[in-house]
Amino acid sequence: MAILECENLTHLYSVGTPFETSAVKGVDFSCKKGEIIGVIGHTGSGKSTLIQHLNGLLEPDSGTVKLKGDDIWSKENRKNIRNVRFAVGLCFQYPEYQIFEETVFKEIAFGPKQMELDDDEIAKRVHESMEYVGLSSEFEKKSPFDLSGGQKRRVAIASIIAMKPDVLILDEPCAGLDPKGRDRILDLITSYQKNEGNTVIFVSHSMEDIAKLADRVLVMNNGEVAMFGTVSEVYSRASELKEMGLNVPEITEVFLKLKAMGIDCKTDIYTLEQAKEEYFRLTQRKGD
Repeated sequence: MAILECENLTHLYSVGTPFETSAVKGVDFSCKKGEIIGVIGHTGSGKSTLIQHLNGLLEPDSGTVKLKGDDIWSKENRKNIRNVRFAVGLCFQYPEYQIFEETVFKEIAFGPKQMELDDDEIAKRVHESMEYVGLSSEFEKKSPFDLSGGQKRRVAIASIIAMKPDVLILDEPCAGLDPKGRDRILDLITSYQKNEGNTVIFVSHSMEDIAKLADRVLVMNNGEVAMFGTVSEVYSRASELKEMGLNVPEITEVFLKLKAMGIDCKTDIYTLEQAKEEYFRLTQRKGD
C-alpha cells in the first residue's frame, strides 16, 4: 500500500473570477515507504501547490489525498488535520526565513512541543535531529539568527526531522547555497533516508541533484503530471524535458549532441559513471 497518494487532485485559484486557473488538475501520484521521490518542473508548473496538498496545508477542490490509505480530509481526519502535518513534514524553500525562536534548541523543539511530548523525549529528538544535520551540541544555546545561511537551513530541516514524520517533504532544499552547502544538504537527505527508512519527497530545479538522489521522478507541467518513473525512464526523454523548459544535466546534453552528430550512442546518460561506461563501450566497439 502507498504511504501517501493523491487521486484526481485538482486545485483552483481565484475561483469565481475571470482569473480562475487550475494550479493542479487531475493529478494522480503515489509513493511507497522508503522511497526518495524527486519533483521537477518549470516555474508555475504546479510543484509547490501539489506538495502543499500532501500535508493538508491546502485542501483540494476535487480529488483526494490519502495518508496510509485514509483520506486526510475525511470528516474524522479533518478534526485532527494537524496530526497529518506531524506525519508529513514540509520544509519550505528558504525555511531559514521562518525561524523565530531565540535559540537553536528552542527552534528545533518547537514542533515536538506541539505534539505534547514530555521534556525528555523532546530533548532526545532535538539532539538526534541536530546530529542528523551535522550540528554539534555547542549550537544548542546559540541564536539561529547568528548562523550562516547553510547552518540556518540545517536548523530548519532539523526542526522538521525532530517530529519524526513518516514523509519528509523538502521544497528546493539547496536553493541559494554554495556548492559545499549544497553537497552537505544532499548528503543529509541521503543519510536521513538511509537510517530512518522514511519517504522523502524533494523539489529541485537541479536535474543533477535529482539524478543523484531520487528513486523515481515526478515531472509537473502546466499543473499536470507529464512524466512519473525511474530516473532512467524520465531522463531518457531528455528532448521532451527540454521542450518543457527544463535543463537536463550537462552530461546528458553532451550525448544528445553526439547523437545529433550521427554517433550511435545512448542518450539516457545522466551521471559521470554512466558517461564513462558509454565512452568505453563506444571506443571498444570502434576498436573491434
